[in-house]
Amino acid sequence: MTTRLSSTPPILPGLAYIRPLGSGGFADVFLYEQDMPRRNVAVKVMPSDVRDPDLRRMFNAEADVLAHLSAHPAIVTVYQAGISADGRPYIVMEYCPDSLAQRYRIERIPVDEVLSVGVRMASALESAHRAGLVHRDVKPSNILITTFGTPVLADFGISSSLLRATADEVLAMSIPWSAPEVVAEETAGTIASEVWSLGATIYSLLAGHSPFERHERGQNSKEQLRRRIARASYTPIPRTDVPESLQTVLATSMSRDPSRRWASAREFAEALRGVQAELGFAPTPLEIADDEWGGASGAVDFGDTELRGPVRSRVEREQRRKTRDAVDIAALARDEETDFAAPTPSRRSALPWVLGGIAAVVTAIAAVVVTLFATGVL
Repeated sequence: MTTRLSSTPPILPGLAYIRPLGSGGFADVFLYEQDMPRRNVAVKVMPSDVRDPDLRRMFNAEADVLAHLSAHPAIVTVYQAGISADGRPYIVMEYCPDSLAQRYRIERIPVDEVLSVGVRMASALESAHRAGLVHRDVKPSNILITTFGTPVLADFGISSSLLRATADEVLAMSIPWSAPEVVAEETAGTIASEVWSLGATIYSLLAGHSPFERHERGQNSKEQLRRRIARASYTPIPRTDVPESLQTVLATSMSRDPSRRWASAREFAEALRGVQAELGFAPTPLEIADDEWGGASGAVDFGDTELRGPVRSRVEREQRRKTRDAVDIAALARDEETDFAAPTPSRRSALPWVLGGIAAVVTAIAAVVVTLFATGVL
């Protein structure tokens, strides 16, 4: 399959393009600087060809799901969305300078850090599930790191509703971290399959590779991975600092039988917190929204294929036009004790006095000349 070329960054009002951040299956991400308030932001943009209704549906769903969930501290924040001047939908999100996409492959991540990441992601998933939503693509590359070093869950592009997720909706999957029932296309996503994917992700962060990946060259094709996942035989992580209790927690999350896994993301998080306590680590706080929050906003329409958001036909430029009655705020603010109720008169108000003074001087000179002629001096 050929790699799609990155699209041209669009001209967006109030945003200045800096550089590309990456490209995915159906969108490109660019770094921009927002003018007001001043900050760097990540802008996810669809390619120029948006005629595919499935792409528009996925893009709309991601914007709406993030708007619904991004108040959660472990989910990436969305700021706004719209349509660029050249007709491309875009989403403006929190800029995260790093991710866990490759770090686990090149360094040994400490157990306490992985446990903390696991609890935070479980908290995020539990909140999504309570809102009736499933992520459907939990994996290391979708865990971003904010500028404060905090892991957050991102990329809800193929998310769906718990009430309508069926095998017919499967549009994409990341096989190394997908549950057996998802790989077999029996379902598009459930709470049980999310628990599996999170367990497989935590396994990867500790082991340095995905659970069913082999070190031998040529042994990790998609079909080979599918067969191994279908058998779902847990292989313990070969690290002496990973306790047996954590191996058991992960093996439970990745059970071939969905009914034998942790019943919820919260239950999985509690099991991870138990390991933290056993190892003497401070348990990571559970950040889970209550049930009332879940229904606070309208339901996400996963069938929406319309182009939505404000359309910018041109980039509006600021017009700096001084009006006759404008008050010079900078002049008024020179002194903290300035009385804003009595602003200093503008220069325009002094003109009549100047003209009057000139007229008076001319009149006086004329009077002197007339007097001199009358007395015979001139």
